[in-house]
Amino acid sequence: MPVVDLTNCDTEPIHIPGKIQGHGFLVSVDKNSMITECSQNIADFLPTSPAEILGRPLNILDNLFGNRHTEDFIKLLQDARTYQGSETFNPYPVSIDGKPFNQIIHLSDRGCLIEFEPESADARSDTQRILSNSLSVMLADADLSQLLFRSAEQIRNIIDYDRVMIYKFHTDGHGEVVAEAKDPVLAPFLGLHYPASDIPRQARELYKLNLTRLIADVHAEPSAILGTKDFAADPLDLTYSVLRAVSPIHIQYLKNMGVASSFSISLLSKGKLWGLAACHHYTPRFINYKLRESAKFVGQILSSSLNFRQAREDEQKKDRLKRAVNALTRSLHNNKSLSASLFEQEVTILQAVESTGAVLSFEKNIYTIGNVPDQAFIAEILGWLDETMDDALFETDRLPLLYPPARLYTAHASGLLACRLSKELKEYILWFRPEIPGIMQWAGNPEKLVETGSDGTAKISPRTSFENWSQTVLDTAAAWNMEDRQSALHLKEEIVLSINRKATEIRLLNEKLKEAYDELNTFSYTISHDLKGPLTSIKGYAQLLQLSLAQDPTAEQMIGRIIFSVEKMQSMIRAVLEYSQLGQEKTEFQPVNMRALLSEIREELLIPESKEKVRIVIKNTPDLLGEKTMMMQVFSNLLGNAVKYSQFAPEALVTVNGEVLEEGIQYSVTDNGIGIKTADHDKVFGLFARSDEVKNFEGSGVGLAIVKKIVEQHHGKIWIDNVQTGTTFNVFFKNSQ
Repeated sequence: MPVVDLTNCDTEPIHIPGKIQGHGFLVSVDKNSMITECSQNIADFLPTSPAEILGRPLNILDNLFGNRHTEDFIKLLQDARTYQGSETFNPYPVSIDGKPFNQIIHLSDRGCLIEFEPESADARSDTQRILSNSLSVMLADADLSQLLFRSAEQIRNIIDYDRVMIYKFHTDGHGEVVAEAKDPVLAPFLGLHYPASDIPRQARELYKLNLTRLIADVHAEPSAILGTKDFAADPLDLTYSVLRAVSPIHIQYLKNMGVASSFSISLLSKGKLWGLAACHHYTPRFINYKLRESAKFVGQILSSSLNFRQAREDEQKKDRLKRAVNALTRSLHNNKSLSASLFEQEVTILQAVESTGAVLSFEKNIYTIGNVPDQAFIAEILGWLDETMDDALFETDRLPLLYPPARLYTAHASGLLACRLSKELKEYILWFRPEIPGIMQWAGNPEKLVETGSDGTAKISPRTSFENWSQTVLDTAAAWNMEDRQSALHLKEEIVLSINRKATEIRLLNEKLKEAYDELNTFSYTISHDLKGPLTSIKGYAQLLQLSLAQDPTAEQMIGRIIFSVEKMQSMIRAVLEYSQLGQEKTEFQPVNMRALLSEIREELLIPESKEKVRIVIKNTPDLLGEKTMMMQVFSNLLGNAVKYSQFAPEALVTVNGEVLEEGIQYSVTDNGIGIKTADHDKVFGLFARSDEVKNFEGSGVGLAIVKKIVEQHHGKIWIDNVQTGTTFNVFFKNSQ
């Protein structure tokens, strides 16, 4: 066997120790009933030695037992193999030198493992009555805490140990004494916590397979297992053995505690190791197979009760969360807004997972409910999740340990359950739980694993002192469980379905709008084109009439109005044609020299009679990426309007300035003219829409509509700001088109 110390005890092969406890002996036989291994101490029980029986048939034990039991053994082994189990046949009573022993059989890949241990025990014999009373007392307890204490009492009644503890494992692996029955003179261990290292991983796995474990005397020397040369290099698997020897680290651990004998019963819930009934006696104490089985039966009743209670609690919580998700699903079907569905109904996202605060990050907006950190921290934690979260779900009940900035928000966010909606869009649902501060009492300092003795050598025990050690528990919230995780994922699926459904609806609407838009453009173009001919004729005939009636001032004036109206209508038709043709062809973006473009527009606008009335100042002119002709239309219209509506100001001034921003380029055109009322800011971008202030100015009401359409076609936006006198038009173009 390899040397075991604290650096490798977690991988110690405790199921193949190569030794057994000395209060019994062991024989292993192959499938032909030939003895392949036996314990070295067989000579302490039978008048023989390992050398005399190894490699011999099992019936060699006939004379050694003093009576003919071997035929019964062989039949027993055959029956056990036939029925693929040995529990039905254990224990099988035998007599060795006139003393009662129990024979215990376990099937193995090699054949059968046969163990012999005394029938006599250091405990009470009226187990049937005790067991009957135990069950009636235990089943009468509806309260879980009382059930745990009653179970400890009943196990102690059966095995008569000094102390019986119900020891529960927490999610991080450490254990806590949650119930206790003991001799009144002993100090209580109730409420004490023990580090996970006290019971290594491989020991927990064995507890799930072999439900009882007796260490009769920690001071007794174990007996080695000897085998034929065929098996000498292949240690015997003692997983199911009742005599399996104990790890030297655990023996020293028990000695440091002052424990001389220990017994444990595994407590399982949903196939997992919930805890142990851990029993200590302060003098050596052997309890026989039947007593152990009686105590195990109490443990199984407790396990069944734990399983039932846990299943009932889980089902109640699952049903509660399911009702909440179903209500939210109905809201998602009935409401257009995702945030309204999850945050503004009678049942909110907060009830979908048991939490004190919830956050939805969707479409670059943050929605919150309940007790949540501030917006700045939420933005930070979303960025952290985006970098560190690999799966669709993330959970922790100790967020500050993983993300130290959370220590400032323990009252809101010591626990975090995060569900990702979209990695690409960085959209998440977050649920928070607050810190639950408290004091944890440890049986010794859990961080002090090694102590140095007076001789300068390191003790192999996790610790030699078990005096109470208090630890303040901070930064920790209530743990999330399977029901929380399943409910979060269920809600995520419903939200994603709702988003996809709404996206499909929007896509269908867009298709219909596109069809209607195309029809409208075709209609506008057709009507405008067809009206040009009749209007040209009307204008021509009116001009002829005007010439022939030149001597009649009234008739000439009326015909002049006709010609003016026709020209206005022709101007409007040209504008409609221009508007309807925008976007008909794919726009090709190229760099546009804005300094040259704006200078050209200024020269065209400032005709000789205007130069004295209006001044146009061009400041910064960063180049744009776009279609040059369309850019000419945008800025000609904006500058033309600015000149037109400021020409009557005492000192008319139009200023153009460009600014390079992080996400794009913004131009502003500011004038000191008549201004536009705030209420009309959106209105003026509509087709044929004009504000009340410009009634006395010539115009069709189409120019700004064309500007808006061109800007949007360039993936930009346009808006108006009021200044002290006049108006500022802002146009923003993104860096990438």
